Amino acid sequence: MQQTITKYTMNKPYRDILATIGNTPIIRINKLAPEGVNLFVKLESFNPMGSVKDRMALSTIEAAEASGELKPGQTVIEATSGNTGIGLAMVCAVKGYPLVVTMAESFSLERRKILRFLGAKVVLTPAELKGSGMLAKAVELAEEHGWFLVRQFENEANADAHTRTTAEEILAAFSGEQLDYFVTGFGTGGTLKGTSRVLKARSPATKIIVCEPDNAQLLGSGIPQAREADGSPAESHPNFRPHLVQGWSPDFIPKLTEDAMGAGTVDQVLPISGEKALDFTRTLARREGIFCGVSGGATFTAAMEIAQDAPRGSNILCMLPDTGERYLSTPLFDDIVVEMSEEELEISRSTPNYRFDAAKTGKETSPAPDEEAVELDKDALAFFKRVTNDAAQPIVLFALEWCEFCWSVRKLFAQLEIPYLAVDLDSVKYQEDNLGGKIRAVLLDQIGSPTIPQIFVGGRHIGGATDLFATYSDGSLGKMLSEHDIAMKEMPEDFEPVSLLPGWLHKR
Repeated sequence: MQQTITKYTMNKPYRDILATIGNTPIIRINKLAPEGVNLFVKLESFNPMGSVKDRMALSTIEAAEASGELKPGQTVIEATSGNTGIGLAMVCAVKGYPLVVTMAESFSLERRKILRFLGAKVVLTPAELKGSGMLAKAVELAEEHGWFLVRQFENEANADAHTRTTAEEILAAFSGEQLDYFVTGFGTGGTLKGTSRVLKARSPATKIIVCEPDNAQLLGSGIPQAREADGSPAESHPNFRPHLVQGWSPDFIPKLTEDAMGAGTVDQVLPISGEKALDFTRTLARREGIFCGVSGGATFTAAMEIAQDAPRGSNILCMLPDTGERYLSTPLFDDIVVEMSEEELEISRSTPNYRFDAAKTGKETSPAPDEEAVELDKDALAFFKRVTNDAAQPIVLFALEWCEFCWSVRKLFAQLEIPYLAVDLDSVKYQEDNLGGKIRAVLLDQIGSPTIPQIFVGGRHIGGATDLFATYSDGSLGKMLSEHDIAMKEMPEDFEPVSLLPGWLHKR
């Protein structure tokens, strides 16, 4: 089979990140495919934001710009399970549009963080209201504020992206050969509608297989979706049940999906077990080195089922919509531990040195001060006295930029919304004439400890990270802060500062 020539073979610089969308690779499955069947996957994680949704994000925004629906500087809003929002956040960052996304609280935490990292605002909706709830919230906000609503589930520009790109890439990859099966799930229906109509027109022998969760068979139920006049869902589909495949099958049949079904381009609807999807997601990583999300594992499960009965020599292609990094906080990673297993510890113990289990734990440790800074420097001593007795900034953190215990202290101050001065002794600011080392020597002389971090409040030495956390827990930190007219944000009763400490402290 002729392999796709990917964007990474080009030598010229790209005008911006948006120009790298598409031309994702098609990869042969070598170990898992049944004998005599050619099984391939299209790896959409090669898009710049790691998912197939980058395609529709660019297409829908550019179509709205061209039509005049989206005005310069106007806020964009959309309901999303994550990947669409992340793609839109990238596009909006490049083009200068503020972005607000609504998202059911049940979707993975990684997606929220990525969205906010890219500058988007994330408005959560109750999990029990499902996809319909986050969609209704997006509509409500758009109407209230005059924002541009993307409407990914009905927007023809979504499907058009796949007509122009995905389908053409597939036809080029299989030029001169017959593609017998194309396997995909449906989230919005954009990939399904936009790709299937091209394949059916130009490769009519290709069978289009669409998958859905076996415990939430919307398409397989034969029950039509109730709709509003604009094509949006009027209510949840009666056959919807919560399922394990994030990104697949919201609690309604999207208009784009219904269009594809009505056009007769779908040859088979295949229900897929969520547990099998999780298993195949892991197996793809461990046997083929392909790291995808649960929806990719679910689609691959369907492709494997098709492959079992496919004629010898068949070519099967399935879509892998995104990367596994979006699912670290989901059941997909339940069996993945942070600490070393017994087998890993045994490997560590097989040689005598640099053993993790032989290291000191439970205390802040850091390199000793530079030997050249043994004698106290007058300027460093004056600096120390000045910053620790500054009434305008009574909280001082002597820290290192790369130190997990320092990060823990910073996290606590951030959560409590406490202003503080950080003296990062290893930063460029304190490198000249070894000022950072000289200040550390002063610290050692004044408090008798070489460890970092060290915290002072109003000139009073508190200690390191665990000492600071103890003052929070016993209430003395709040009293000290009130003496300096510093308010501390109230935290939930079950908040434990020790939870901010490095995870490796809690190893067996």
